Order: sequence, then structure tokens, then C-alpha cells
Amino acid sequence: MLKGDGRLGHDLDPQDRAPKDACGVFGVWAPGEEVSKLTYYGLYALQHRGQESAGIAASEGSRILVYKDMGLVSQVFDESVLGTLRGHLAIGHCRYSTTGSSVWENAQPTLSSTEVGGLALAHNGNLINTPVLAERLAPGSTRATTDTEVLTTLLAQDRTRSIEDSAAELLPQVKGAYSLVFMDEKTLYAARDPQGIRPLVLGRLERGWVVASETAALDIVGATFVREIEPGELLTIDERGVRSRRFALAEPKGCLFEYVYLARPDTTIAGRGVQVTRVEVGRVLAREHPVEADLVIPTPESGTPAAVGYAEESGIPYGQGLVKNSYVGRTFIQPSQTIRQLGIRLKLNPLREVVEGKRLVVVDDSIVRGNTQRAIVKMLREAGAREVHVRISSPPVAWPCFYGIDFATRAELIAGSLTVEEIRASLGADSLGYISLEGLTKATTLPAERLCRACFTGDYPIAIDQDNVGKFVLESKA
Repeated sequence: MLKGDGRLGHDLDPQDRAPKDACGVFGVWAPGEEVSKLTYYGLYALQHRGQESAGIAASEGSRILVYKDMGLVSQVFDESVLGTLRGHLAIGHCRYSTTGSSVWENAQPTLSSTEVGGLALAHNGNLINTPVLAERLAPGSTRATTDTEVLTTLLAQDRTRSIEDSAAELLPQVKGAYSLVFMDEKTLYAARDPQGIRPLVLGRLERGWVVASETAALDIVGATFVREIEPGELLTIDERGVRSRRFALAEPKGCLFEYVYLARPDTTIAGRGVQVTRVEVGRVLAREHPVEADLVIPTPESGTPAAVGYAEESGIPYGQGLVKNSYVGRTFIQPSQTIRQLGIRLKLNPLREVVEGKRLVVVDDSIVRGNTQRAIVKMLREAGAREVHVRISSPPVAWPCFYGIDFATRAELIAGSLTVEEIRASLGADSLGYISLEGLTKATTLPAERLCRACFTGDYPIAIDQDNVGKFVLESKA
């Protein structure tokens, strides 16, 4: 059971399952530093990427210690726990499950011990040939049901060679999205899949090196951004510095949804700040879907940057029309029927004095099932709004992701079966406008061929075998 209040995710309605964030990974090699505390704060900066469990592995040179548990980073760790995780290198992970159930056994980092040493590994992404890889495991070699555990066990089982050589041979056979940080007792490693679907960056400390899912995690520990780890690249970090080895040709297909939803606004991707991109997306949205209105308001906080851009481009004033209760996470006290009927008001409430009598443009980042937006439209009308025009800063999400984002299935995605006009009618909005795929892509400044846009197009850059994918694929085959 989770301890405390639960996750910090964006979902406002428990019946409207939002796209769940990819995991966050962090690694540090820094003799003389308190590496467990650096890792703690790095994970704290990446908490938005996964809120189900958290863990840290550390080594002082002779053995690896791992501590992990269900819950948020701040709930799992305290001073006494971090004090036991001593050493010169550490890796950490905050998880949202995309393969395997959300249970302690599946928390990361994973640890594999052999006669010649240990290996700990943390993974952001999702593999699509996990059952094929699992067939290579010795019977009973793992209890967990994650692609990460399979990867860890395969990497560790041949210790006649170095970890680096084993990884260079294994990783070309691994299909899907993976940004990895892993370690033995003395060395830190990092690797990124040939498509570079999930992000991974390298930073420099005064006395060491850091790898992390986002540049924001470098900032919080005082590391200087060096560069993105290249797709198909394996890094080895020890007392000799950073060594790079290419295990596959790069075929860049960075996740477009990182710009829309996943990454922190203070993160930089491909040399461009996410906040700048999201504001530009709002400007494009205003040009593509103009409307006469009195006020632009965001769905906090997911729609805020795009709402700012929409207001700037349209000349319509920007305002705060909805107030979010930031302290409502996963609710363990079941609400009474009366409270349950209020639904989303537990997390959002309109400012009547602001919205009453106004024609509103309501900006959000995406629509999944539509329950949240439907409730918002209804609340705003009840608060006296004259018109409600919904604007979405991503194209219709019509296809599931198999590369590390836990979307609803295609049947559950409202855009999987309804037209834009049908969705508008379902929401009860006066108008509905999604940014075009071309407009969103242009705002990133990256060419379309360098981006994975599968959740919008159904065109998957790595071929999917439907029989070998799914969150519980290993459990169903057990």
C-alpha cells in the first residue's frame, strides 16, 4: 500500500485515466560526495515522471546496497535510510508501471547478484520484445514481472566478460524504448535505445558526473549540462572519466509527447526549453483556431504555458478561472455519494467572479477519455460562463503508446472512435479545436522524421507484435 497522500499526477478525475508518465532515472559517479542525497534530490526533480515507487542503489566499491519502496520519493526515504547508502556512485528510479503490476517486487532499481559481483539497473521506457528476451532466462531466475528485471538478469548472467562488453552485445537485441542507468560495484553505465525515444542527458559535477532523464534534475544537484546521450550510445563512467561506445546506428525518434505533457517545463530537449515550446504551441493554436472571447484560462497546471501563448497571440486577456487543490492526490478515504457526485470539485473549482458572464477559451494539453473536460465545461457553465470554447495543445490522441507511456487502450481513447465534432458535442463545449500535428511538430523546431508521433498517427517507428506487448504480458504468460 502507498504511504501518505499518493501521487502528484495530472489526473483530476479518478474515472478519467490520464496518460501516465514515463519513469525517471538518475545516476551519479562522484567520489567524496554524498551520492545518495544527490540521487534523492535528482529523483525529487523527476517525481512527475513516476509516483508509484522509488528506489536508490549505492556502492562504496565492494558491494551494492538497494533500498526501495512503494510511494513518493519523500515518503520512501529519510535521513537515516540515506545515511546507510554510502559510496562513490549511486543510481535511482521513480516508477510508473508500464510493464508489470505496481507491487514492491517490481520497484526499481533491480539488483542481480552473482559470484563475481552485483549489477543494479534502472529503466525508463518500455521494451516490446520482452517475452522473447525472457525465454533466454534460466527457470526461476527472477520473481519480478517487468522488462527491467529481464534486462538486468540477462546483463548479469554472463560474468566472464565485463559489464560493458555484455551490454554492447545484448542491447542491439533489445527492441523498444530504453534509457538505462546501471552500475556494478565500481562503475556507472548509461545507455539509450537507437531511436532515443525517451530522454537521457549527461551532466558534470565539480567532482564527478551525473546522468538523468531531464536537465531539470541536473539543475537541482548543481550539475552542468554537457550533452544529450546519443541514441544507440553506451557510456561507461569511472575514475578514468567518461568513455563512449556505440552499439547501434542512431535512428532518432524522440517522443513528441514529452513536449506536450511528460517533461517539466524547465527542462531542455534538443537544445530548446520545453516551456518555450509549449508557449509557442499556444500561439500556433490561436492562429489555427481563433474565436471571439473575453478570457483565456488554463486547466491548471497542464494547460498553463499554452494558454499564455494563446492569449499573447490572440490578444484575449489571460486569467485564472479555475483553482486547483495541489494537495489532493490518491484518495484513500472513499467519498460519500454526495461528495462523489461533486467529482472533480475535489481537485478543481471555478472562480465565479472571474468567469461569470464571460466567453471563455479553456486551454488544456490533451484529451484522453473526455471525462475531465466534460466536467470542467459543466462546472464553468454552472458558474455562469456564457460560452466555453475548448482548445487542446496536442492533436487528438487516438493510438496507445507501447514505448513507455501508459495510455488508455484505443477503445478507451475518445479520439479513437469519435470525430472532433462528436467529441465537442460529448464535452458540451461551444467549440473545440486541437492543434494540428504539423503545427505541434513545427513548434519543437525538430523535423518530423526525428520524432515519434505514433500516439497521434498510429505509425509506430518500431514494429509492434501485438502478442508480445501489454502491461501484464509477463504475468499473463506465467
